[in-house]
Amino acid sequence: MVSPVARAEAFCARFGLRLPVLLAPMSGVPSIPLASAVAAAGGMAGCGALTFDSEAIADWMHRFRQAGGGRALLNLWVPDPAPARDAEAEARMAALLAAEGAAPGSLSPGLQDFGAQCAAVVAARPDAVSSIMGLFEPSQVTAFRAAGIAWFATVTTPAEARAAVAAGADAVIAQGAEAGGHRGAFDAARAEAQMVGLMSLLPAVADAVEVPVIAAGGIADGRGLAAALALGASAVSVGTAFLRCEEAGIAPVWAAALAEVAPEGTVPTRAFSGRLGRAVDNRWTRTVAASGGALPYPLQRAATAALRERAARDGDVELMQMWAGQSAAIGAAMPAAQRASRLWQEARELLA
Repeated sequence: MVSPVARAEAFCARFGLRLPVLLAPMSGVPSIPLASAVAAAGGMAGCGALTFDSEAIADWMHRFRQAGGGRALLNLWVPDPAPARDAEAEARMAALLAAEGAAPGSLSPGLQDFGAQCAAVVAARPDAVSSIMGLFEPSQVTAFRAAGIAWFATVTTPAEARAAVAAGADAVIAQGAEAGGHRGAFDAARAEAQMVGLMSLLPAVADAVEVPVIAAGGIADGRGLAAALALGASAVSVGTAFLRCEEAGIAPVWAAALAEVAPEGTVPTRAFSGRLGRAVDNRWTRTVAASGGALPYPLQRAATAALRERAARDGDVELMQMWAGQSAAIGAAMPAAQRASRLWQEARELLA
């Protein structure tokens, strides 16, 4: 049996890393300083490109390389089917927004051209591309492989992991229920039913596939990294634990909330986008839950655009979209490179 440390070192050797640590690609936090710091420490930078058009994808990679470069991953969302429209539900959501003094946004989906995004990733040539909410088409997988781009597929069940490997994934990201931000469930309607904690999900996925498994969810210090490796992971993807680093550049009130929030203070919610994600509980998440639920993605995201923009501008934590994993408060804020390095140092000591 390969030891956890040897497995992590093999992953690092394969993908040109010094640390088995990936910066989770958080859409809305495309910070070049944060990505550069993690890459400089020897990990893999990450950028969520959900809202990026082709030019923005090229620009992010250019600025990242200008800032020092290193290993990097871009993430794309596999599109959902067109959402069903429900006039009664849309009127109810408009009334909730009006009660908060926010006009509902246009319900135009406003999504980027997914095919053009994939082509832009091929042209930008990051070291890896990750998928979430589903799988790439065979032609897209072929194009990534021809460009030397590894594919890391986000999965939330062993069945999704097996499907990803069958489709050509080079590694899978096993996303536990503890993870902040959006759930990667292939079937949006089953996201709540498939909320499995990383302690149970990770070994099940590791037993189900032969490719490397990257653990995501609730990992905020060396203990979490060591546990993930012991359960079969080859590396970890860490998001929330980096948000309190100065390089992340998030709103001060969001960072302050992360420092104080208890594990039970984060909730799975569709209140901001219509897709299930884990965020700091606040008045808006409770209002939407009590009202009967959100509109489907991306209609809810479009409807709440003005509310989210105003809350971010005003620092209103009761209405703000504050994605957060359940381990948000673990560990003091520190420079991002130091946090990445310490994760691996502490894990090695624990596993020695």
